[in-house]
Amino acid sequence: MLSHYQMKEIPYLRILGRTNGSLEPVTLFWTASGIELNVKATEIWVKIRSDYDVFEPWVDVIVDGVLSQRLMVNKGEQEICLFRNMERDKVRNVKLLRDTPAFPTDEKTLLQLLEVETDGEFLPLETPKLRLEVIGDSITSGEGGSGAGEEMTWNSFCFNAVDNYTYMAAKELGAVYNCISQSGWGVFCSWEGNEQQAIPLYYEQVCGLLNGERNKQLGAMEKWDFQKFQPDVIVVNLGTNDGSGTKNMDRVGKAVEDFLRKLRVCNPESYILWCYGMLGAEILPTLEKAVGNYKRKTGDERVEFVKLPDTLEGEFGSRQHPGHRSHERTAKILVEKIQEKMTLLVTP
Repeated sequence: MLSHYQMKEIPYLRILGRTNGSLEPVTLFWTASGIELNVKATEIWVKIRSDYDVFEPWVDVIVDGVLSQRLMVNKGEQEICLFRNMERDKVRNVKLLRDTPAFPTDEKTLLQLLEVETDGEFLPLETPKLRLEVIGDSITSGEGGSGAGEEMTWNSFCFNAVDNYTYMAAKELGAVYNCISQSGWGVFCSWEGNEQQAIPLYYEQVCGLLNGERNKQLGAMEKWDFQKFQPDVIVVNLGTNDGSGTKNMDRVGKAVEDFLRKLRVCNPESYILWCYGMLGAEILPTLEKAVGNYKRKTGDERVEFVKLPDTLEGEFGSRQHPGHRSHERTAKILVEKIQEKMTLLVTP
């Protein structure tokens, strides 16, 4: 017999990603935001509410570390089965993740988790070994992770939060992570040169790049409480769009330095890795110099520039973005780099 649990009634529930803090319901704004729980049951369901005008949300169901479902979510309220007809005596780890990024151009975008139904019991979760924050653009949002190599349509389907270096690295490290990323955006400007489409402008908000009265009422524009999640490591993968959006590298360099200062104020103990290179290295000297300038001016040695491997022929996904093999190689480099720094990190 299934029992119904409001989200606030579920013991040991772990919220993934930045949210407005409410469990009535849990509102998911960013890529890879969601919930995690351990359950001993034969079946478990989640009730979801969705809305959109153009870009429907997608979700991932992950059971014991393996992707079992990737689903398009329809408008309205519906129940999604995470698993059923399973042996009761085994404890299973289950995650439900938002697969798609925030959509600033769709004011109706909405994805909320309302309740859970199960015939079993919830059990404690393991303490994560590490806390990560990953900040980026379309690469970090997983654009190109789904769809055929020749597919160039930009829509919800092309994104993938799991076939993605962020998820791969976090899984290998035993980490939880927050993802703050937006396609086409940069540290100074967008790929089209729009200086308002820069991640640092909205970093201190829950999800301030969204639009519309409903998102405002849901708290997307509120200040984010950094005490809720102090990352051990911050991975910044920005610069690719700036390289096509502007020729003014002095302003890009200044934006990098300014953002590093902001990151340090908000996250005093984090080790920061500024990464770049999966889709060419056009402005690598600018980014590397800016990171060096910041370190020299501030004396902050807990910052490092990391060159990522370029996506090679045969490694592209859809929309000429990195595919599985490219993300896999990047994740390997990040895991090795973070493991090197483990002695400098704050224990979670």
